[in-house]
Amino acid sequence: MAILTLLISLAGATMLLLYAVRMVRTGIERSYGASFQRLLTGRRSHLQAGLMGLILAIVLQSSAAVALLTSGFAASGYLAFPTGLAIVLGGDLGSALIIQILSFKLDWLVPVLLAAGGYLFVKTEAKKARQLGRILMGIAFILISLRFLREAMDPIRDSAFLPAVAGYLARDYVTAFLVGGALAFVMHSSVAAILMCVTLVQIGAIPFAAGLSLVLGANFGSAFIPVWLSRGMDLKARRIPYANLALRGTWAVLCLFGANLALRQGLLGDPQGGQMLVNAHLAFNASLLALALPLCTPLAPLFERLLPQPPAPGTAALPGRPVSALDADTSGPPAQALFSLKRELLRMSDLVETMFQPALELYRSGGKDEIKAVQSVDEEVNACLSGIRKFVADRPAEDIGKDTADQMQGLMEYAIRLETAGDVVAKRLAALAGEKRKKGAAFSNEGWGELVQMHENILANLKLAKNVLVSDDLESARLLSLEKSEIKRAESDSRKRHLRRLQHGAADSFETSDIHLETLRALREFNSHIAAVAYPILYRHGQLLETRLIEDMPKRTGTALVEN
Repeated sequence: MAILTLLISLAGATMLLLYAVRMVRTGIERSYGASFQRLLTGRRSHLQAGLMGLILAIVLQSSAAVALLTSGFAASGYLAFPTGLAIVLGGDLGSALIIQILSFKLDWLVPVLLAAGGYLFVKTEAKKARQLGRILMGIAFILISLRFLREAMDPIRDSAFLPAVAGYLARDYVTAFLVGGALAFVMHSSVAAILMCVTLVQIGAIPFAAGLSLVLGANFGSAFIPVWLSRGMDLKARRIPYANLALRGTWAVLCLFGANLALRQGLLGDPQGGQMLVNAHLAFNASLLALALPLCTPLAPLFERLLPQPPAPGTAALPGRPVSALDADTSGPPAQALFSLKRELLRMSDLVETMFQPALELYRSGGKDEIKAVQSVDEEVNACLSGIRKFVADRPAEDIGKDTADQMQGLMEYAIRLETAGDVVAKRLAALAGEKRKKGAAFSNEGWGELVQMHENILANLKLAKNVLVSDDLESARLLSLEKSEIKRAESDSRKRHLRRLQHGAADSFETSDIHLETLRALREFNSHIAAVAYPILYRHGQLLETRLIEDMPKRTGTALVEN
């Protein structure tokens, strides 16, 4: 019965720890996720890239999240292999620093974090304030889960069972290494797995030697997590996790044998306690970063040969862009028609994203050729809309049913919104970029930062809109609708700050005033079009009204109001 109680308590504490780590990461991603692309893809040395990965891992509470972000940008061509690998290696060291912070006795901080986080999350409406509340509560839950782990182990710490298992792991360090690796992979969190090992050593449940082998194994197992999670990505994206696994795994095995040999011969003295284990974990990751950074560039051709990019099947007129997903055969079932229509809308969304992605870069360095390249994609977007109109028109409602016809009509209306969003980029943003280039004017640093932040947030909303299109998920639709309100607020705040800069006599703000204000309006309109995919879902679930007007409007007679 004691063993069953122990397992239930451990399972509960572990699940709370995993949930808390995810809660912190979710809050940070929803508040600042749009800024990660600019941080990751900026040009920098390997050392600077490693430091950036370190910072992002601390912020995201996960080295695996940094590895996945890096892999995604590498697949899109925004990040080279050496820089991406340096970021991932830095992320591993950042994850180790998180454990150092969380290993301190911070139980006194729990009620403070819960009170502040709960108030922000429940009582405030601003997006970033709510997500900050989520982050604070997540950190509090991490500390609570660690306390539960310690309390769960207390009843059996002095039993005969645990010392026997601990003694076996201390003697058979290979088995302990494998157990640590499996633990990190199953929990999908190296932070949670290593915190558990540190807690067990702190309370004396296992000796330091067994804890060290477990931690080294957890470092090895954590490298499998991004490999597993990126298995569906392009090979270009998967090279970085595989390279990290090779480097991390090799160094972990070498340290395993070297450290255990040194411990048995007494070369390391008699290390004890959880803090010493945390120090060993930090030393492992810091030494790995120092040794592996010079190898980032030489490893690139090796992994290109090990994981070669297969040739694309067939070459289209526009390489890299998918052909139409619409099936001209009208005899298919209605579900198949809806599926084809959604695939074509995804393709259309990708084309709009291709146009919008470099839109602000045109303001800084875009010449006529770059502007024309962006505008040329708009012709493909227009062709997509024409194809969708014909596709829907060829399927009468009596053949596919009223429900399917209504869904197809809604999807076609969203296609019209996407085509209009493309026009915003091609005919307004691109034109404004050309006007700015002709004038030779420059935005103020504050104004440019506001535009960049708004652009990044809209890019994140565009990706969320694609998820809503595929999943029809109500929660995602609600989030997209809330993000639309955030963009509206950001546009209003930026306009007010811009006018204040004009009042204070900022010359650069005056020179680009019309362009800045028009760009803000265009960005907001673009976001409104892509967010329209959420409306049918919200309306279907009764969470969106058809109109905000009061239906029974009282009549006005002179200056007095009288009821009908």
